[in-house]
Amino acid sequence: MKYGRPDMEFLKWRWKPKGSCEVPIFKPYEFLDMMRNKSLAFVGDSVGRNQMQSLICLLSQVEHPMDLSPTPDFNFKRWKYAAYNFTLATYWSPFLVRMEEADSDGPRHDGVFNIYLDEVDKKWTSQINEFNYIILNSGHWFSRLSVYYEKKQLVGCWRCGLNNITQFPNHYGYKRIFRTALKAINNLENFKGTTFVRTFAPSHFEGGEWNTGGNCLRKKPFKSNEKTLEGLDLEFYNSQVEEFRKAEKEGKKKFRLMDVTQAMLLRPDGHPSRYGHWPNENVVLYNDCVHWCLPGPIDTWNDFLLHMLKMEQDIL
Repeated sequence: MKYGRPDMEFLKWRWKPKGSCEVPIFKPYEFLDMMRNKSLAFVGDSVGRNQMQSLICLLSQVEHPMDLSPTPDFNFKRWKYAAYNFTLATYWSPFLVRMEEADSDGPRHDGVFNIYLDEVDKKWTSQINEFNYIILNSGHWFSRLSVYYEKKQLVGCWRCGLNNITQFPNHYGYKRIFRTALKAINNLENFKGTTFVRTFAPSHFEGGEWNTGGNCLRKKPFKSNEKTLEGLDLEFYNSQVEEFRKAEKEGKKKFRLMDVTQAMLLRPDGHPSRYGHWPNENVVLYNDCVHWCLPGPIDTWNDFLLHMLKMEQDIL
């Protein structure tokens, strides 16, 4: 079971909205029946892929899909649920826009990235016209050292340490990449689907950052009065929502907000920690407090997804 941990029981906790509303548990037969003859793609980083893996695990109660991937690259996968003619795909694009890895310190991509904030990544925009639904996400890669370009000119950077270059906060780039990505979708002539913008899921490192020994060892959720959305998490969330509202207002395409931020802020207990990697004595493995265990808290996102799809099809 990928991303599992031996020290916790993740299924005992469920998210419930305030008031009398109740979000039903994901029903795989119902989901696949709704998605008959349709298609869905995840676009973004590995946390989006984490949700996709959760979805595949949940759907395995009904059917195991055929792998129809056009490439062996794990970052660009495509599956088909033959009994329902449902296509599921993933497109790797951690910044959503064009980027170049200018300098790398190894396979974990710890170097400097050149980010072209106003140039969309064509690896996904050229492929999504066929899909009925897109789930768009980005976030944690913005903690990496980045140099920002706009109109093909260097405009500044985040933590790059270069002289005579404007130092921006990293939510500067985050806001602009969502503006670019959503504008690109609005301008796709042949895309007729619905885009779900999945909001930022906070990490829960304590005692250090991801590369300075931070870890996540808690065994139960925070109470609602124990944790407040603040700092960079709040900046990222507000940036996403603001750009989503602008794209929605433009009105060319259908956009929906899948808001998971507050629900996930309260789940420091659901990360893999040191159990999220295969043991390998030849590399340095960091504790994983970004992704989510399966089964675990991230399964709630697919509860949300099913409910939102019902709303799209007016069958609540």
